[in-house]
Amino acid sequence: MTELLLTPIVFLLTAVLLVPLAQRLGLGSVLGYLIGGAIIGPWGLALIHRVELISHVAEIGVVLMLFLIGLELQPAKLMAMRKLVIGGGALQMATCGIVLAVVGRLLGLPWTGALVAGIALALSSTAIAVQNMNERHLENTPAGKAAFAILLFQDMAAIPLLVVVPLLGGAGESEFNWFKAVGAVVCVLVVGRYAIRPLLRLVARTRLREIFTAFALLLVLGIAQLMELADLSMGLGAFLAGVLLASSEYRKALETDLEPFKGLLLGLFFTSVGMSVNFGLLGDAPVRIGALTIGYVLLKMVLLGLAARALPVPAVQRWPFAGLLAQGSEFAFVVLAVAQDVDVLSAPWHETLVLVVAISMALTPLCVAAGERLSRHLYKAAPPPADDIDPDGARVIIAGFGRVGQIAGRLLSASGIRMTVLDNDPDLIDMLRRFGMRVFYGDATRLDLLRAAEADKAVLLINAIDDMETSLRLADLVRENFPHLKVIGRARNLTHLFELRERGVDVIERETFESALLIGQHALEQLGVDKETAARARAGFREHNLATVDAMFPHYRDESRMISIADEARQELAQSFEHDRLQLNSRERTRP
Repeated sequence: MTELLLTPIVFLLTAVLLVPLAQRLGLGSVLGYLIGGAIIGPWGLALIHRVELISHVAEIGVVLMLFLIGLELQPAKLMAMRKLVIGGGALQMATCGIVLAVVGRLLGLPWTGALVAGIALALSSTAIAVQNMNERHLENTPAGKAAFAILLFQDMAAIPLLVVVPLLGGAGESEFNWFKAVGAVVCVLVVGRYAIRPLLRLVARTRLREIFTAFALLLVLGIAQLMELADLSMGLGAFLAGVLLASSEYRKALETDLEPFKGLLLGLFFTSVGMSVNFGLLGDAPVRIGALTIGYVLLKMVLLGLAARALPVPAVQRWPFAGLLAQGSEFAFVVLAVAQDVDVLSAPWHETLVLVVAISMALTPLCVAAGERLSRHLYKAAPPPADDIDPDGARVIIAGFGRVGQIAGRLLSASGIRMTVLDNDPDLIDMLRRFGMRVFYGDATRLDLLRAAEADKAVLLINAIDDMETSLRLADLVRENFPHLKVIGRARNLTHLFELRERGVDVIERETFESALLIGQHALEQLGVDKETAARARAGFREHNLATVDAMFPHYRDESRMISIADEARQELAQSFEHDRLQLNSRERTRP
């Protein structure tokens, strides 16, 4: 009983301590869970011993994740992805599988073992890749969509792989029952199409949230168990069920109820992977294991980066795409275990490859970060040449023509003001030119481009650059080289505002401040407050907030003083609200 209670406490404590730390260091939550598992596992502090049992429970997290992914994919959308799934998935598996098999043969594996190992290592972890995509907001990018399509193909390809491996080992007949497997898939499709929605409707009528949640869990786990009994992937069954319910009216309710379970169980899954790493083997041959792991990850990244050229992935996203899929798969553990059972792989090679796959999973956040940095370097290494700028006597320069710069620019243009616009997004420049806008490609923080734009003759610069560091760099450049030039700055937040003010920017506007005040005024009006009172409340709050900002500015690097000023400002604001409320009540009582 003590061990049963201690295990979740240790897991939760590890997650609470290490995952936020890993995210703060920019490593991502997955690496935090993996490091935590290594620390509390048998090769670390040995706080938890029953790793295999925990791994089986943790697999439910992967199943729930695939079900929720299926809920996001309506059948029509899935059919639209079929070319990317089949074409891109087959290309990736063939390229990585063949090359890794050749490398395995050169390292001394027999051809059958090298082939199985190559294909197994070509697989990538759906759980880890999707988690990293979500954390970095890549799921809706071309790279994220291509990665997901390939992962989906891999999940389907893993099923026949388990059938073929025993045959390579000399087994006379495969124990895989195709009739049972097809029957299980048909059962899932029929039940999902005709039975699940009426059942969900009956459960929803009880109006008991906990019963609906229980049924949702029962649904996913029941389908997963059915698929496992048919020797198929539990995740595949859950994914099919999710796709069938994607157009259901209960999709959002299912997502809301299952998301917390998925998050915790996925965390447990990553932790169990960290606990399963055989650090004893790593200690016996650190150079060999390190060389194999780094070589495997780098080779796979290169192959994926090359394969991405044939996929609808922009050049700047190819290496982040490669980093997402550079790790080994949790399913590789299963394939490699089967290969050892049928003597396709020797025990030492099995242990070595399992360790390499586990460590490669831990390296995924670093691979994605490295891919992003490499893409930025390559993308900036040969940027399009800056345009030849013809200022044409413009008195105003706008740096950055995104959502803020465009509105300011259109207002000036409508007022007959001539301006020079600089932006470093070539796609945006092309689009704006198609609409007849006079915009120039170039980095506004380059002194030569500012001089070409005649910043020495201009009267005003509007600093509307979105990136805060670049915005501050431009402010420094202008203050040093064009001190006469008045600057209007766009501030992303209060810290950005203080930094711009410290650099002597003449006028600074917080990009969401005025619109938020107007929203507050409209909210008061919708709640029955008359327009005059609502406008006065907005003006009063605006005046109070600006005064607070002015009071904070001299002390904005002193955290304790900033907190004290903010507390005083809140108290003053509360007193002002109370005064306004009393005045309003007084007017209503004297109203005839």
